[in-house]
Amino acid sequence: METTPHDDMSHLLDELPLVTQLTRYCTVAEISEALQQVRADLAAVRRKFEVWDAQSALQQGLIATADAPALKKLHEELNRIELERFITAQSVCNLHQSCTHYRDMLAERALQIVTEEMAAAGHGAPPVAYALISMGSDGREEQTLITDQDYLIVYDDGGEEAADVWFVEFGNRLVDCLEAAGFKRCTGDIMTSNPTWRGSYKQWRKRLFAIVRYEVEDFAKNMMDLIVLSDARFVGGDRELGEKLIELIRDMEKEHFQVLWSMARAATEMKLALGFMRKLWTEPSGEHRGELNVKLLAWAPLVMNVRILAISQGMAATNTIQRINYLEQEGSLSAEMASGLREAYDILTQHRILLQIKQIKGIQKDSHYLDPLMLDNDEREQLRQAVVRVEELQKMIHTNFNIV
Repeated sequence: METTPHDDMSHLLDELPLVTQLTRYCTVAEISEALQQVRADLAAVRRKFEVWDAQSALQQGLIATADAPALKKLHEELNRIELERFITAQSVCNLHQSCTHYRDMLAERALQIVTEEMAAAGHGAPPVAYALISMGSDGREEQTLITDQDYLIVYDDGGEEAADVWFVEFGNRLVDCLEAAGFKRCTGDIMTSNPTWRGSYKQWRKRLFAIVRYEVEDFAKNMMDLIVLSDARFVGGDRELGEKLIELIRDMEKEHFQVLWSMARAATEMKLALGFMRKLWTEPSGEHRGELNVKLLAWAPLVMNVRILAISQGMAATNTIQRINYLEQEGSLSAEMASGLREAYDILTQHRILLQIKQIKGIQKDSHYLDPLMLDNDEREQLRQAVVRVEELQKMIHTNFNIV
């Protein structure tokens, strides 16, 4: 069972020194007073979490009947609750779980709203079964406080041209509805309004075969699309159809080693925030002089390289920590390396979330750049060690895949 932050804090009393040790320095009365204060503080924190739990449950209960503008308000309130909870608990895992859960609910409600709009506009009901599948951080169940749209649609074969036409309109309307509900449009255009991310199962199968057989003109772009698809996760609609496409993606990646090798090479060549003598590297000039891009130069390479190992082992899990755990269990990672990577992921993601909070509160413009000098010595060394562990993972994959 997943422990909650207030459960963890309740164990602090058990970790206190024995009273016989404390009485060397304090009187019994002073110890009693201190313990009462600790209990009072823990009770106050517990009440905070209980209030947040109740508030979140209330907002989530309203999603099922909300229209798009109301969804946005609910989305913003749920984000606010998780922001406050994170500031207190600093739990990456809990934030991921909460944000992913209520955004799935929001996306499913958006599907219902758009389906009703389509019928009201004279387009009728969906001509065939379909599934909405998420990718990116949502596909990995690693949602945080700032999100955008990373979705695709697959629909059943048999509807022919009429189905294609219907889902063009549906895909466009869904993007608008999600945006109205607080999901930003994807800057990379990974959205259901883009024909690349929408199609029948047969069309998807043909598209994927073209990529893995090198039958496409812009192979680099299509390779990136395949990498994005590696984190595919069913969200709504027909689960059997969605899982069928996801299984096809996994099988194609594993069976075509040359494609996997290309993905591994791209992962191991990702630049890291390490400079001379493995010290943290920062921008030497420009707007972000003295800062480093935590997402691009540390967090993304970690996620990418773990993904490659998981795909090579045919693992269905998309979550980064789950992937690390499974890789340790089946022997691809040593216990020491797996532990180091889990710690690195937690450290890097914490920094990313704290940067998001600064952006949300207007303290800085973006949520990617961090000034290491704003950290204390221990935090700075933890960050450096996290990046070093990513480098070690890159070297291991580089060797395993015989990349030269």
